[in-house]
Amino acid sequence: MAAETSSTSVTQTVNGSHEFRITGYSLSKGLGIGKYVSSGNFSVGGYEWAVYFYPDGKSPEDNAAYVSLFIALASEGTDVRALFELTLMDQSGKGMHKVHSHFGRNLEGGPYTLKYRGSMWGYKRFFKRTALETSDYLREDCLSVNCSVGVVTSLTEGPKTYSIPVPPSNISEHFGQLLESGKGTDVSFEVDGEIFVAHKLILAARSPVFRAQLVGPMKDQNTQCIKVEDMEAPVFKALLHFIYWDSLPDMEEITGLNAKWASTLMAQHLLAAADRYALERLRLLCEVKLCEDVAINTVATTLALAEQHHCFQLKAVCLKFVALPENLRAVMQTEGFDYLKTSCPSVLTELLEYVAKMGEHAAIACGSMNDALDGSDANGRRVKQRI
Repeated sequence: MAAETSSTSVTQTVNGSHEFRITGYSLSKGLGIGKYVSSGNFSVGGYEWAVYFYPDGKSPEDNAAYVSLFIALASEGTDVRALFELTLMDQSGKGMHKVHSHFGRNLEGGPYTLKYRGSMWGYKRFFKRTALETSDYLREDCLSVNCSVGVVTSLTEGPKTYSIPVPPSNISEHFGQLLESGKGTDVSFEVDGEIFVAHKLILAARSPVFRAQLVGPMKDQNTQCIKVEDMEAPVFKALLHFIYWDSLPDMEEITGLNAKWASTLMAQHLLAAADRYALERLRLLCEVKLCEDVAINTVATTLALAEQHHCFQLKAVCLKFVALPENLRAVMQTEGFDYLKTSCPSVLTELLEYVAKMGEHAAIACGSMNDALDGSDANGRRVKQRI
């Protein structure tokens, strides 16, 4: 009997993205129709790519009324098939980004094909200039563009003559156990009266701030015991846990409390610590957790934190939650709201804009907000801020 065999053709995309910041936008105007400023080249799927921004537009017939935006194949290639996404980032924190995307769509003609080096995909009339210059996309004379590329690749998987199970990576367990054992430590930290020991090379590999502090040319003279100011011991312990284990610790175990507010408070402090030590993944994990745990008694301090550490999605979630008529008055009675007013007064203007969008309850809610700014209620009585 003949042996039965099989093979599989797999077509997929190799994805990558690039952020292109265009500073000094006003100075780029007048460059000339058809002339562009370009991003640095970035690699996706074995090819080089670049983003081209035309401040006066690409086509003479538009008479510089529009800006143009394109993705270009910047390396040699023939019939390169790819998916693209161009996103002009809303820098107000409202999340109203301008997105043109192939991803997640049913494309009748399939992926876009670039014939040769210099081929481009994009929009001649990406945005009307007058509208762009009065929008939230332009902040401090700067535009931010995110470009995603998915290069289409195909391969055929033939019949396999072996089956070798490969266990998942457990490198984080090895590092975590190294921290717990205390073996080989060569640096200690004093945090709020408590001592923590660690390994310089691991800290330096994970955080550019620790790298500069511990092993760089400008390293601290005394690295035997470093005093960490303005941080509580449980927060630093959670920070070390992430550095070694690459995951969030059990918040209840760290705080010794099972209350949800305590877990939220820890996530707030840990987000600030992550920003302080340039641990971007930890910062995003904390941002996700705080988005999931928005509540009346903690949302105001979370909103202030989001503003201070540039967490735009978290900020949008908090603004939307506070602006709900059933939440606003209760949030205004918290101490956190009092802190928000003094630490981030500009956020109150954005909050008023959200409140104004809430429909028939807007007038009542806006009145409540204005009273809160004055420190009195609707009847003229002084309001006591409390949790």
